[in-house]
Amino acid sequence: MSESGMSARRWWREPLLHFLLIGILLFPVFHWFGDVRAGDRILVTRERIDAMAEAFARTWQRAPTSQELEGLVDDYVRDVMAAREARAMGLDQDDVVIRRRLRQKLEFLAEDSVTASPPTEHQLQDWLDAHPDPFRTDPEYAFRQVFLDPLKRGDALEKDAARLLQRLQALGGDANIRNVGDSLMVPRDIERMKVGEIARVFGDRFAQQVIRLQPGSWSGPIRSEFGAHLVYLYDRRTGAVPPLGEIRPQVEREYLAARRREALDDLYRSLRQRYPVVIESEGEATLATGDGT
Repeated sequence: MSESGMSARRWWREPLLHFLLIGILLFPVFHWFGDVRAGDRILVTRERIDAMAEAFARTWQRAPTSQELEGLVDDYVRDVMAAREARAMGLDQDDVVIRRRLRQKLEFLAEDSVTASPPTEHQLQDWLDAHPDPFRTDPEYAFRQVFLDPLKRGDALEKDAARLLQRLQALGGDANIRNVGDSLMVPRDIERMKVGEIARVFGDRFAQQVIRLQPGSWSGPIRSEFGAHLVYLYDRRTGAVPPLGEIRPQVEREYLAARRREALDDLYRSLRQRYPVVIESEGEATLATGDGT
């Protein structure tokens, strides 16, 4: 064997060369595992610890002890470790609870964009002008009533009511009814009363019949919790919309709720453009378009 061949064989047997080669081969492996360990690190920042302490203080009206704070940090670390391990095991896949929670968080982000800046007076007034009915006060009714006591009149009640109704219709709405009919601890003349108030005094059935009466004539008999009544409806006042200054909190609440609904509708409309939806039915699959049709 030549001298150069012998030299090369001696060079390959050198331990130093073996060490260098092993190092070159292992370097990417160590580098890769080092990155994994760095990615697995759980960092508990000073800001997060302060937030834990503040939340504890709001709940218990005192600062946590060092042992309690250590327990809070440990519980947070367990949360993070468990969440990471669960995701690594695929436990977050096809879980309806997790899916709904993620949806909720996404919707919260969309809704927060609405409440980032408070509405102006002009916006609220425009909303009130366009949607007055939810803020309109209840209608009010003014009527007169003549009571007929079924305990006193017995079987003659219907006949007495028909005869008295004919008499009152002839006299009209200005008839003197002070001594007409039977006594009752309720005024004969009701100047203004809302439907709910009428129902509380006379009963719901009576109230529902009174609000359907046509003003300007005597009607009846109408049954109540007390007995029978002849009723003259002489005024019906439609509910009014209060000024914005009197109902601003309610208007703002409804305005923001509508804006949040619009924000969610816009969000899902844009998402439908990104995610084709295939709905399987019997024997075929239907592709739902982005606009929901």
